[in-house]
Amino acid sequence: MDIAGREESTNVEDRRGLGTGGKMAVGGVGGVLLLLVSMFLGVDPRAFMGGGNQQPGDAPYQARDPEEEKQAHFVKVVFHDTEEVWGDLFKKMGRSYEQPVLVLFSGQVESACGRADASVGPFYCPGDNKVYIDLSFYRDMERKLKAPGEFARAYVIAHEVGHHVQKLLGYSRQAEAASRSMPERDRHQMSVRLELQADYLAGVWAHHGQERFHFMQKGDIESAINAAYRIGDDLLQKEARGRVVPDSFTHGMSKLRTYWFKKGFDTGDVRAANQLFTIAYDDL
Repeated sequence: MDIAGREESTNVEDRRGLGTGGKMAVGGVGGVLLLLVSMFLGVDPRAFMGGGNQQPGDAPYQARDPEEEKQAHFVKVVFHDTEEVWGDLFKKMGRSYEQPVLVLFSGQVESACGRADASVGPFYCPGDNKVYIDLSFYRDMERKLKAPGEFARAYVIAHEVGHHVQKLLGYSRQAEAASRSMPERDRHQMSVRLELQADYLAGVWAHHGQERFHFMQKGDIESAINAAYRIGDDLLQKEARGRVVPDSFTHGMSKLRTYWFKKGFDTGDVRAANQLFTIAYDDL
């Protein structure tokens, strides 16, 4: 992925080195599922639980690892790319894009959705409109998830920003309202719809980002598709517990995650994201 000469986002809080004490507690989720959620690239599971206070402001931080600073620069540039692309797309829809904030942290962090540690992975908190990432996750992507590549890393950011776009377009509110009266199995299915939609929106960003910045290089789209595949519920469950439990899916099967990301990339159609809520679940 070519990011040479492009701007970094200024909507960044660098909290690296300011870990907070404690870990989040998630009631009603088994240990195995918590492990899986911590490996996924989905919306913060605490978003509908409340609690926690936002930790304000930036903090001085001098990184001693040049590779980490390289990753920080990369993430800030990609985040700026999402601001530019979604700003244009919202303008075409006659709307104004409210830019989210990127929070870099190390170890642990406090958000409006509660406390989290690095094991949660990157997440979006709708309570404060911020995307949180511990850059060590990129090392885990390559070593543990077997999802290397710069565009795979860009997909991570684009997916989380996709959750912010969902909030702005009202999809998150729609899903939350519907989920209140649903049995557990259907709530899982609604979660899958949201995650697949965020994958689709990440693909839409990649489509328009390529048109605007021409940032893709050979193998980039394949690396993002591989990353989407590697974080499918079925694959992660099989690796973690040796079997697959479809009724517990919260993010979607590998083939669906890759399908919807690729569809977003191929079409670039923002409005078609609505189909994730109109198609029968078995037909996704």
